[in-house]
Amino acid sequence: MTNPADANDVSDDTQLRQLGYATSFDRSMSLWENFSLGFTYLSPVVGVYTLFQFALSTGGAPMFWSYLLVGAGQFLVCLVFSEIVAQYPIAGGVYPWARRLVGERWGWMTGWVYLWALATTVAAVAMGAGPYLALLAGFTPSPLVNAVTAMLIIFASTLLNLGGTKILARVAMTGFICELCGALVVGAWLLLFGRQQSFSVLFDTSSVSGEASYLPAFLAASLAGIFQYYGFEACGDVAEEVPHPGKTIPRAMRLTIYIGGAAAMFVCVALILAVKDLGAVISGKDADPVWTVLTANFGEFGARAVLLVVLVSFLSCVLSLQAAASRLIFSFARDGMLPGSKALAQLSSTHVPSKALILCGLVPAGIALCGYFLSDAIAVVVSFAAVGIYLAFQMVVVGALSARLNGWSPSGQFNLGAWGMPVTVLAQIYGVAAIVNLAWPRRPETSWYENYGVILTSVVVLVAGLIVLPFMKSGIARLTAAADKAG
Repeated sequence: MTNPADANDVSDDTQLRQLGYATSFDRSMSLWENFSLGFTYLSPVVGVYTLFQFALSTGGAPMFWSYLLVGAGQFLVCLVFSEIVAQYPIAGGVYPWARRLVGERWGWMTGWVYLWALATTVAAVAMGAGPYLALLAGFTPSPLVNAVTAMLIIFASTLLNLGGTKILARVAMTGFICELCGALVVGAWLLLFGRQQSFSVLFDTSSVSGEASYLPAFLAASLAGIFQYYGFEACGDVAEEVPHPGKTIPRAMRLTIYIGGAAAMFVCVALILAVKDLGAVISGKDADPVWTVLTANFGEFGARAVLLVVLVSFLSCVLSLQAAASRLIFSFARDGMLPGSKALAQLSSTHVPSKALILCGLVPAGIALCGYFLSDAIAVVVSFAAVGIYLAFQMVVVGALSARLNGWSPSGQFNLGAWGMPVTVLAQIYGVAAIVNLAWPRRPETSWYENYGVILTSVVVLVAGLIVLPFMKSGIARLTAAADKAG
């Protein structure tokens, strides 16, 4: 007699074989563990705490509403991705999705952009933990502290990832529980006992713009929200490690937006209302309002306890980012689309792409180490982190739109039906607007390469991809021939 669970496993494997691959991973990641991976990648605590001072000083308290607006826009992208992963539940996410929607070259370029965005994001997040570790340990933040902290976090993340899918899932779940509980406890305490401002400040734009238009300040401050709302795609990056992925992953993606977005907005509004002197933050007099709020409400010891939770959030965020990047490299290598593909496509005894994981540790570690010696140059490189992810996202959305116009009708277990085309169009409009906002030069007083850093790094990555692309022609030719034969 066949066990129903075994029958479902066979169905998953059969679907994967129909897509051209044999199963190699350990399908042991549950819905909530898959969601936890996306949540810790999105990491509301890391996102809000890291960019709170910038957003509040730039846009004042009304910057809070950017989290709601950006969340709504990214939810549209999430719905598009949910349809795609339901039909193509393949490890690697954006690369295999874009490849099947448009073609091999478009898929390769999409994966190339996303890969470098992930590498710089891992480095940026790991370095971003430095100031919090310094505050926790009681010494002065510095580039050296940031670099050393990044090395330690990336090393720990690599070791944990090498342990296998079950360890990845458990650590992600632990990170999710710690981060969510910490966000809820700290936010609730601040709202109940630490509130210094009325809710009306969330609508007061005069403190930033006076009589002038508030829109430029709001758009600049909204970068905090734009940096916040990605991570849901990581649920799909590990599609071959999840039972019943066509049903499970779309749900996990949506949960990431629901719960991650709600947690981010809760933490943000609690911090805003707990700031005693908003004018001091806007003027730059209070350069670290998060630490000011925490010490005022929890004392030095309590504030350090909160920072410990923040550091756990940084580690789990890097863990999820590295896992996503390694599955992307594995997906590339399995198709013969990278130098050293044979080695990079191998799975270890723990059923993870170990060599790809090590590479995903070495490259970000190199970027972080260079940050100690070339801080200005690395700041420009890291500026590509968010816009690169948005570019890759929109290349997938373009692919979905193109495929729909050419007759593609999603047939997975999650389907938007008649809403598919309008949602895809709106997701495209939102994504383009977000990219323009990210890339818009706003600091004419700085050097040109800093002011145009986002545009500069994006052009460099795209041109480099076009230069490397012809050398991947053997892999592309093989995939094209296989697709023609299947057709």
